Amino acid sequence: MQGCDSIRQQLLKRAQKLRGSPLKDAEPADLAFVDGKIALRSDASRMVPLADVLRLFNEPLKAKVTSVPNPKAEKRFAHNTHSAVFAEVRLDEELGMLRVTRIVSAVAAGRILNPKTAGSEIMGAVVGGIGMALHEEAVVDHRYGRAINHNFAEYHVPVNADVHAIEVIFVDEREAHLNPLGVKGVGEIGIVGTAAAIANAAFHATGVRVRDLPITIDKILGLR
Repeated sequence: MQGCDSIRQQLLKRAQKLRGSPLKDAEPADLAFVDGKIALRSDASRMVPLADVLRLFNEPLKAKVTSVPNPKAEKRFAHNTHSAVFAEVRLDEELGMLRVTRIVSAVAAGRILNPKTAGSEIMGAVVGGIGMALHEEAVVDHRYGRAINHNFAEYHVPVNADVHAIEVIFVDEREAHLNPLGVKGVGEIGIVGTAAAIANAAFHATGVRVRDLPITIDKILGLR
């Protein structure tokens, strides 16, 4: 954003040096770059062809901008990403098998530049949370300190049949203190809270509070 603003200012200075330029009194915020022309937003007839501006000088247009977090703002304002996760589960009463049928993850992560890719990031993390809650467990041989289930045949991860409806909601959040774009990270927030939400839903359905993941059949039936 700051780099684009710098290029816009440079183009305006060049345009104002043209003889009889209609943009002599213009400010960068007054301009619109449309169809190869630099024009005033308020009056499109006052314009200069972009090619004429670029031919005026042989020097290339350059802009270098460094953007780092503001230490003072980081101390004054919370810059974490936040989420609320809701889970729906179904239980086979006879077999003790638990299935997650729906997850809703509502995320506040500042300005979302690309909702599709950010939503996919959250969905993937939710699938990881389902695996954490119901499937994934590293079993160690305490005699030798080696992992017993060190391959995908024995280390279980969620597959298509384990993943049902996942809904991602981005809460509109304006963040103007931490960086120019107002963005935050969405890398881990999708998995944070997912396993806990599933465990709470399992408790609501069974009355059994499992505090040791994964939530397996023997724990629900009280065999372990």
